[in-house]
Amino acid sequence: MTEVFLRRLTRWQADQQRESVADTYELSYGEQADARAEFLRRYAEHIQQPGFQMVVANAAAGADAGAGVAYGFPPRRASDWWTGFRGELPEDVAELASAGSVFVLVDLMVVPQRRREGLATRMRERLLAGADAPFVAARVDRDNHAASAALRSWDWARLGEWQPDPQTAPAEVWGHRLG
Repeated sequence: MTEVFLRRLTRWQADQQRESVADTYELSYGEQADARAEFLRRYAEHIQQPGFQMVVANAAAGADAGAGVAYGFPPRRASDWWTGFRGELPEDVAELASAGSVFVLVDLMVVPQRRREGLATRMRERLLAGADAPFVAARVDRDNHAASAALRSWDWARLGEWQPDPQTAPAEVWGHRLG
């Protein structure tokens, strides 16, 4: 396997790379992926969030370029990221969420041919090293057992479930203290 290099992207670079990121999304999620247009709509909203951070993994020149992507941001206090949360947050986490001091790992994707190489761990570490928050949270589809297993192996705790409305499939909410 060719070596994979990680790099941070600015908001502008992330916007310029949107089609490449969407390609990685489709390869990573395959048949489970939302329509490309829906992913790109959400992605366009995400890169506009204050505090947006992104790390991409690319293979060496001449190899398949997109190996993985990780990105997130701290949702604003007035954001609806927590709306629909079912569970009991520890008091300190609830205070951090109210203050807008939680970094949300929105997506961490690795293309199938690069899995089981520790790439997700490397991207997560690099991304969260730049996060200016004492706590990180993520929502994961209930059926995504690989993601849940990865979070568990990284010492994250399941905090509860998220379902903002009956039409939305419930997701698990996971969290981890940083630093």
